[in-house]
Amino acid sequence: MIPVHENLNRKTAVITGGSGVLCSEMARELARHGMKVAVLNRTAEKGQKVVDEIRQSGGTALSVSTDVLNRNSLEKAKEEILETFGSIDLLINGAGGNHPDAITDFETYDADASGKSFFDMDENGFSTVFSTNFTGSFLASQVFGRALLQAESPAIINISSMSAYSPMTKVPAYSAAKASINNFTMWMAVHFAETGLRVNAIAPGFFLTAQNRGLLLKKDGSYTDRSKKIISGTPMKRFGKPEDLLGTLLWLADESCSGFVTGITVPVDGGFMAYSGV
Repeated sequence: MIPVHENLNRKTAVITGGSGVLCSEMARELARHGMKVAVLNRTAEKGQKVVDEIRQSGGTALSVSTDVLNRNSLEKAKEEILETFGSIDLLINGAGGNHPDAITDFETYDADASGKSFFDMDENGFSTVFSTNFTGSFLASQVFGRALLQAESPAIINISSMSAYSPMTKVPAYSAAKASINNFTMWMAVHFAETGLRVNAIAPGFFLTAQNRGLLLKKDGSYTDRSKKIISGTPMKRFGKPEDLLGTLLWLADESCSGFVTGITVPVDGGFMAYSGV
């Protein structure tokens, strides 16, 4: 177990998409270090399950129904969090995901193949995926940013992906959005550097989540062909576990550990990005 970071005690973390497999683990861990955690989701019930777990473990947490693509919804969430906890010290932009309408059926184009090709992709599906992953992070950073600037050592942590560096086949909208997250992280880091607000990102490698489980595992739990490709390209020869992200999360969140670190995206990928395949 990671030693408790006393510097995080009594500070407030806001996590969008906080009920997801990865972000819920982050929420529970930050609460263990004494942070007050606001879990934001479109469906408050999903966030409440995470909040209940945190409270049962002696932590402090709040579930807030929030649409990251709606500024008014974000503003209301901010008001509720400030009224309840008094401050906002850390924002984790974890809301994201993919959509079937923004995924091709094949890795490469084949004019004779039967299935969804690049030319069959739905514009609305593409826009939805890009907006959820990028625009939602932009809006949340705008809305919560003013409150963050009032904190003593504020930080934003965006959630990127391996697909930001080398786009995965089949998912162009998701890949483009995550590449934008990396660039936006650097832009914000420079823009706010003199204020003391640090902005960084974490790029998880391949982790099993509720959203990708159907793509990576067969019904019997064995690997799909896509999974086999991933594992063969991951030197550590396994998928990531949610707890694999926590050390990097705490390092970036705790100014006493990373006070001079801003504008970077940290891969947590089992060596995937370093491996050439040869």
